[in-house]
Amino acid sequence: MWSILLHSNTIWVMLSTTILGIAAGVVGCLAYWKRQNLMSDALSHAALPGVVIAFLIIGEKNLLILVIGAAATSLVGALLIQWVTTSSRITEDTAMGIVLSVFYGFGVMLLSIANRSAGGNQSGLNNFIYGQAAAMVRSDVITMIVLAGFVIFLIAVIFKEWKLYLFDAGFAQGLGRSIKGMNTLYTIILVITIVIGIQAVGVILMAAMLIIPAVSSRYWTHSFKSMIWLSGIFGGMAGALGTWISATGSGLPTGPFIVIVSAGLFLIALLFGKEKGLIIHVLQFKSQQKQFTVRKKEVS
Repeated sequence: MWSILLHSNTIWVMLSTTILGIAAGVVGCLAYWKRQNLMSDALSHAALPGVVIAFLIIGEKNLLILVIGAAATSLVGALLIQWVTTSSRITEDTAMGIVLSVFYGFGVMLLSIANRSAGGNQSGLNNFIYGQAAAMVRSDVITMIVLAGFVIFLIAVIFKEWKLYLFDAGFAQGLGRSIKGMNTLYTIILVITIVIGIQAVGVILMAAMLIIPAVSSRYWTHSFKSMIWLSGIFGGMAGALGTWISATGSGLPTGPFIVIVSAGLFLIALLFGKEKGLIIHVLQFKSQQKQFTVRKKEVS
């Protein structure tokens, strides 16, 4: 079982999914506090038509070009969500649902066309729906690592600005910070994180990599900085363990195992997290009840 770690391809794939998990966990914290968890789901589905359009244009599977195509349609989806929300009575979550379904349907339609083209069936584009990390080559892995590292670096460098932007936008604007600029930067890093992960995890499950680690870390701390660290750790662990488990079998999909491991970490946090974990909450309640009973006896 441990011998699979000796294979160079497995090591490269595990490294890429680990760094992807870290980046997704960190960016997921921003989406969590911005209360836009559904945005990640909408933009990941909006990336599918961009992948297929890029393939139809260049006629080959080049991850960097496909990522650029995915990023383009994801940004268009984000702009449409903003436009629909500000120019109509439609709420933001409804706009996200519309963009998610329409773009995904358009992507599936284009995918069926691409699969009928010369070489389309052998292109591996179907892997972008459910993910297939094992199909990645070294150049794909390097592209993922570079872009994920860029996202992590960008969040770390202006960490104080992110705190102001998320928790006190009015004060940040008073200090001369551009809220519009931060909104744009937030959308860009969210899109980058989504599009670099769709080959490994797929457009359907990519949102889970952003949401679950952030929610899990919330059960362990109230500190935003600690939450960022924990979410990155949980995401990285899910990426590494999920990849290792999938590599132990033949043809086991990587994305679903990463999400299952992430869900397992969430279950642990839900039960034992020191901040409102269910079991911890029950134990604290019983302790307080016992203290109240003792004090009542002392008074009487």
